[in-house]
Amino acid sequence: MIECENRSQEEIIKELCLCNGLSYEMVAQEGSDTSKLEMFFSGYPRIVGLSLFPDLTSLTIVAQDIKEISGLETCLQLKELWIAECCLEKIGGLQECRNLEKLYLYYNKISKIENLEKLLRLEVLWLNHNAIKNIEGLQTLKNLNDLNLAGNLISSIGQCLDPNEQLERLNLSGNQISSFKDLTNLTRLRCLKDLCLNDPQYKTNPVCLLSNYSTHVLYHLPCLQRLDTFDVSAKPIKELADITAMKKIMYYNMRIKTVERHLNEDLEKLNDRKCKLQKLPEERIKLFSSVKKNLEWELAEFKESGKGHNERSNNNKVTELEKSENCETVTEEPSLQQKILTKLNALNERITFWNKKLDEIETIYQTEVKQKKKSQGLLIPFLVIELETVGNTHFEEGSQADDWFNSCYELILSRFCTWDFRAFGITGVKVKRVIKVNNRILRLKFENKLQKFVDNEDMHDSESYQNMLECLFYVFDPEGTVKKKHLLQILEKGFKDNETSKLPLGKEAVILANSLSICECPRIEFLQQKYKDEKKTSFEHDLFRHGILLITKVFLGQHVQAREQHSISQANYPMVNSVFIPRKYLLNPIVRQRNCDCNFRQCKWFVFDHDFVLPEYIVEFEYITVVKPHSLFSSFNNVILEESKKNSEGSILSQDLKFDEEVIKMEPRIKPTPKLISLDDKTILSLAKTNIYSHIVSLNLHGNCLSKLGDLSKLTGLRKLNISFNEFTCLDDVYHLYNLEYLDASHNHVITLEGFRGLMKLKHLDLSWNQLKKSSTEINVLCKHITSLLTLDIRHNPWQKPATLRLSVIGRLKTLTHLDGLVISEEEATAAMKFITETKITQSSLLQHSSTAEERPRVLSIWPSAKILTQMSKLGPHSHLNGSWYLKITALNLDGQHLFEITNLEKLENLKWASFNNNNLTNMEGLESCVNLEELTLDGNCISKIEGISKLAKLTRLSLNNNLLTGLEKHTFDNMLHLHSLSLENNKITSLSGLQRIFTLIELYISNNYVAINQEIYNLKGLCNLVILDMYGNIIVWNQESYRLFVIFHLPELKALDGISIEPPETECAKDLFGGRLTSDMIVERQGHSDFIQMQELNWTSSSIRTVDLIPVDQFRNVCNVNLQNNNLTSFSGLIYLPNVKVLCLNYNHIDSILPRLKPQAHLTNKQLLYQKVPSSGYGQQGTSKTNRDTMSNENLPPIMHSLEVLHLGYNGISNLIQLQLNRLKNLKFLFLQGNEINQVEGLDNLEVLQELVVDHNRIRAFNDSAFAKPSSLSALHLEENRLRELSKLLPLVKLEKLFLGYNKIQDMAELEKLDGISSLRELTVYGNPICRKMQHRHLLVFRLPNLQMLDGIPVTSDDRAKAEFHFSELQAKKNSLIPVINSPVDGGSFGQVRGSPIKITNVILPGGFSHYLRSDFTLNPEVEDKKNKTVGILTNNPRSIHAEIAFQQLRGINLSPSLLSHQNMATQTAQMYQSNQDDGRIPGSHFPRANQM
Repeated sequence: MIECENRSQEEIIKELCLCNGLSYEMVAQEGSDTSKLEMFFSGYPRIVGLSLFPDLTSLTIVAQDIKEISGLETCLQLKELWIAECCLEKIGGLQECRNLEKLYLYYNKISKIENLEKLLRLEVLWLNHNAIKNIEGLQTLKNLNDLNLAGNLISSIGQCLDPNEQLERLNLSGNQISSFKDLTNLTRLRCLKDLCLNDPQYKTNPVCLLSNYSTHVLYHLPCLQRLDTFDVSAKPIKELADITAMKKIMYYNMRIKTVERHLNEDLEKLNDRKCKLQKLPEERIKLFSSVKKNLEWELAEFKESGKGHNERSNNNKVTELEKSENCETVTEEPSLQQKILTKLNALNERITFWNKKLDEIETIYQTEVKQKKKSQGLLIPFLVIELETVGNTHFEEGSQADDWFNSCYELILSRFCTWDFRAFGITGVKVKRVIKVNNRILRLKFENKLQKFVDNEDMHDSESYQNMLECLFYVFDPEGTVKKKHLLQILEKGFKDNETSKLPLGKEAVILANSLSICECPRIEFLQQKYKDEKKTSFEHDLFRHGILLITKVFLGQHVQAREQHSISQANYPMVNSVFIPRKYLLNPIVRQRNCDCNFRQCKWFVFDHDFVLPEYIVEFEYITVVKPHSLFSSFNNVILEESKKNSEGSILSQDLKFDEEVIKMEPRIKPTPKLISLDDKTILSLAKTNIYSHIVSLNLHGNCLSKLGDLSKLTGLRKLNISFNEFTCLDDVYHLYNLEYLDASHNHVITLEGFRGLMKLKHLDLSWNQLKKSSTEINVLCKHITSLLTLDIRHNPWQKPATLRLSVIGRLKTLTHLDGLVISEEEATAAMKFITETKITQSSLLQHSSTAEERPRVLSIWPSAKILTQMSKLGPHSHLNGSWYLKITALNLDGQHLFEITNLEKLENLKWASFNNNNLTNMEGLESCVNLEELTLDGNCISKIEGISKLAKLTRLSLNNNLLTGLEKHTFDNMLHLHSLSLENNKITSLSGLQRIFTLIELYISNNYVAINQEIYNLKGLCNLVILDMYGNIIVWNQESYRLFVIFHLPELKALDGISIEPPETECAKDLFGGRLTSDMIVERQGHSDFIQMQELNWTSSSIRTVDLIPVDQFRNVCNVNLQNNNLTSFSGLIYLPNVKVLCLNYNHIDSILPRLKPQAHLTNKQLLYQKVPSSGYGQQGTSKTNRDTMSNENLPPIMHSLEVLHLGYNGISNLIQLQLNRLKNLKFLFLQGNEINQVEGLDNLEVLQELVVDHNRIRAFNDSAFAKPSSLSALHLEENRLRELSKLLPLVKLEKLFLGYNKIQDMAELEKLDGISSLRELTVYGNPICRKMQHRHLLVFRLPNLQMLDGIPVTSDDRAKAEFHFSELQAKKNSLIPVINSPVDGGSFGQVRGSPIKITNVILPGGFSHYLRSDFTLNPEVEDKKNKTVGILTNNPRSIHAEIAFQQLRGINLSPSLLSHQNMATQTAQMYQSNQDDGRIPGSHFPRANQM
């Protein structure tokens, strides 16, 4: 046989040699020298003849019909082997090729990776284009650096590549990998540089079709140089992936915190309800306890009465009356003692009854808490799945506004049959929550598989295809509740093989149903039987009341009804996709008893292909039962609440309350005594019924109003003290009672045991029904100062850590025999000692809960790094220890270890990530040496102050949720230059001032604290990197109107607030609502204090202010100067309520009325509706419409701003003075309206004390009859740069001294002659008018106005008057002699000098900061105005503006410099100004400073 085979091999070799033109003999002779052999053509059926090539190092066999690897036993030197495009079905025959470095087996039919264990030197392995389903058999290939598994059937990576640490290139394209989470397994391949999952030569992996695929891979594999044949080595690409991942983590961290917060809110509501329900039982217990303590004290006295009687009989001072009383007491004692005992028994029964009520309420509370947590328990895992899948699995909670929510509701109701549930007392079903599942991975699988089915079946009829789609309920295992882990696995991975129900023949199918009863009845029956067998006392209907349904979208495909003789399996139904069983054939006896129409439609389905079942909706529901549920909000408990208010007849508890009253009224009754408020020596002696302090052994102060004991040091013999039912908040007054053995301090308000010391003989202590919270602190006090304590009662105190309180007390107070009325057993004492031992950080606990990983794992998770690392890799108690083992620790997770302090961390210098959640820590000391800490988590402790972490400069994340913090120290975070996440939720913080300098902060969670005032938000304005802020549950949320928009406006960089993303429309609304508001808060922010009373000046220019809202107004009563120039005001807004404003500058605004002009509600825009919500003082005060206001008589409007004397309204675009309502400013003296669009001077007739009016640079053509009809005090009128042609209406201004008419349209000399009627005129300007072209106007005016002192800026001298008189006398003479009047050259020359450059003046407004008015030695320096930029303020240096200045400074009592009034200087300056600005059209002046100064 062997010879035959050898002969056959020899023939094959000879034939190959012949085909290739080679001599067989030559090959046989020279084969030993050959190192490389290649075979490319067919005709080589199996590997033979290689014994001729013993030194072969490279063998290539391509496109041969080889089915197995053989004949390589002699190729011991082989390093490279190619067997490609053959028909290999199995890997084998390579055991002797131990030097093999490269193995290429692509394009074969290999289905399993095997028999490679001995190829320890293998570096390259190509198995692409085979039929491999699993990655396996590579454990020993430590040197493998290139692995190609593309084009196979691999669906999972798992941990199979973990041993291949040297792997650099990996190609998994063309497989069936679909999970992001599966890709994270590659993070353990530290050397991986080239990864291919989407090679263009292969089909795409399903995972590559998911959103954020590249981002996910690049974030988890930062060392990659190439991805899917693309170069990804550029730094910006990696940074983009990191930033995207960080944003995702931040977002889901915010979402998860929001869910936790909502759960805590619900639990808090339950707790509040429980406390209200417990109020009545607690009050009854307190009442009975008070009476009981009185009786017990009386009984103790009676038992000692014999001894006391004998002592008093021997006392000579006992009176006869006392003797008779004692005799009566002795005779009545037996019956009275029996009555006391009887009443005590009755009181104890009532206390027991009400304690039972308390326990019932607590049981119901715990049940509801459990149900609430269970209901919310899925939301956080859902968000975690969303994060891990980078949003490709998304869960959406529905509401009645969603169509799909209503569809689900209707589907459940339509498939609920009351008849089916009648036996369980169920009458209906109520849907509580519907969550939509959007799993992109599973949906792609479902759609692809469905498309393949449709294509294979050649289904052209869409109706038949649609009929195969159905919505069915998934049938969970009835023998147990729905396990969260199982449900999450289905939602994330679908109904995989390990998730489907196993049937008798071992085949698998997904079990579904179209009926609620088929899903739920087996579960209900099982629970009922379970509790019946265990004989547990529970509310029957509460066992099954709540449930979960999983609604799936199912493609039934080809389906048939199940045959009774065949088990349901794919083998028995090979040609179908699903099988169904009608309900009437189901074997459940309870189901068979039902008889309704629903039976014909209800079926149980079995789907064999799990990819045809797509989970779509999760429904949480509650059954409606005949018996109402026991709830904290049920009617039974509402009765308890009502009973706490009044005793209603016929109610559930009325009989019990009557019975309570009967017990209280039982004999003997306690006579009421006056309650003591204070304690003195006389009172003590009276209560003790003795005159000697040292004889007082017991003292009963029960049931008084005492808050202090005072000095009891004289009571050296006191052994028993009862101070229950008083008002004590501390017990520091008992420290000197060294012989005290019994102390009852129950039913007080004790909040601390500090000062409670020196009671070394105390054996019995009752501290029940107080307000003690800090368990660790209070136990420390008892351990230190009370060493002989036997019994202790600390029930009914609001302890912070009640779960471990009993063990803590027993473990530390070793002398105790009774705690809270219960005997301490030996087992309990042992457990307590063990508990105390475990509350300390030891070497063992460090090793057990630490990790040495040098880098934080790149995983998409919101959990603390310490938790992630310690779960992935732990040192463990058996780790090899050496002298520096502690230096290797980088992560430490000591959550839930019940630690009371942080110790033994001095040597952990390289600790980076630490977590101490849910312990009993009261401070942060012990971390000073851990200077490399980057993350620190201390949630759920009892820390009251942030201290001891100032040296942790590298800290990036700090979490102190659920502690007792009350404030943030100012410089606590100054050294933390890398802190970007700070979480301080559920504390008692009132101020954010300590956060001002954390400039790197990105996330701030400070919900459920006590932040109350708006100014606290300003502390965050400097944090320009802050993008996530959560302040939900703080007082400011309810105190601040439009709180959300307020925060969004002041922190414009925010992206999310209180767990909700900030949308662009919200930002716009915030700007509309709060933009341009001058508020008290803004002033506080700029000044740094809120002492508004000291303010006298308010200067806020160029700040886009639209409204003024200064509250409280009374605080601004000393403000007299206001400058709001260059803003966007449309009215005086809240300024009208400032009581003492004298000077108001509003130039360059948009003022059209003193008060806001409100439109009717129907015509308001959205922006204006927002304004109405602002509590601005000005809005809402004037309700008249525009038309009514225009026609209303201004005289009927009440006056406002009584102190206002100077008003600047220049350049506001004012056109209608009546609408402006200036008549209401009764005491106005100086009014500046230059630069507006006024065409009529009106609406000023009621300003009786007005002295100066400036209306330069307007559009006035003429004056109407009423303009100056009323007598007024006007002494200066500025009308330059208007369009005046006639002056007749000015004659009523009899007190006018200064009139400025420059640059108007006056042409007729007769108009100037009309000024004769104003005899008081002292100063006049008419330059720039057409009349000035005639030289006679100056002579005329000088001649006709005898009191004129200044004309066109030039003083009128006696020579001028002489010339004017001569001129007019000459004219008169010529006229009389009928000689024509001719202007002589002499006349022209004589007046030429008078017509020097005229002054063109347009503006009069205040300079910045009013400093001009505060100095008398100011100078006026002209400045050229930039035509392109709007100036803040302009002061013109011209005669009429000088007069305005003079008038204003005289008003303020300031003396003017004589130089200011120099006519020569004035003329020179005005001439220069005109010369340099004649093209500008107006003269610019000094500006207000742009910077706002207070």
